Amino acid sequence: MTGSATSLVALLLGSPEPAGPGEHAVIKAIAFDGFTVFDPRPIATLAEQLFPGQGEPLVGAWRTRQFEYTWLRTLMGRYANFWQVTAEALVFAASALKLDLTADRRHRLMQAYLEIKAWPDARAALESLRQAGLRLAFLSNLTAPMLDTAVRNSGLDGLFEPHLSTDRVAAFKPDPRAYQMGVEAFGLSRDQIAFSAFGGWDAAGARAFGYPTFWVNRVGTPVEQLGVSPDGIGTDLHDLANFVKGRSSPRVR
Repeated sequence: MTGSATSLVALLLGSPEPAGPGEHAVIKAIAFDGFTVFDPRPIATLAEQLFPGQGEPLVGAWRTRQFEYTWLRTLMGRYANFWQVTAEALVFAASALKLDLTADRRHRLMQAYLEIKAWPDARAALESLRQAGLRLAFLSNLTAPMLDTAVRNSGLDGLFEPHLSTDRVAAFKPDPRAYQMGVEAFGLSRDQIAFSAFGGWDAAGARAFGYPTFWVNRVGTPVEQLGVSPDGIGTDLHDLANFVKGRSSPRVR
């Protein structure tokens, strides 16, 4: 295949041209899914307090419907921000489980999203990445106000560039329009931007788009069977930092 034909195929498929043998691009920036940095577990703890013995089923159904709604709304062209989607998914999940979701319980569970803080490993890893000269930004389904609140809760002010919320493009991940925000905001090529994924589906989506992708698999779930795999897998942001720093040196042959 000629060089021009290869470039056209790469553009149409949403992936970069393949690097030569033993060659990799220099990583200059990292785009983070919100939950690689912020710990959502307190939401599950609260759900169990409000619905003893039913917290785990509620959170499981809530999370599943939450992301199904993001994908369905994107496919239908009926975008609503993640806060609204989350509230609607909660109502559905509680109804499906026949739980009494009072107005107060609904408010408390939604408010829990505004009280999340960073995982214990986050600050040290993020500071080491910044000191290494990496540019950092969230590329997330979460709204900018949700991200702002979590950053403040965690004392991480000043580490990130402006948030790349999917509200900007009215399309949730894994739609390529969402991942494209990183290319435009950083002004870099795809292979110069590492993507830090929390969900296996997001790792697959980002890799298919063309980002060097590291899956921060904090909960130990299996790799999604979608025909594409992340470039690296670890359990926390220190593993991500090691991956990125290993690919932040000049091209090698």
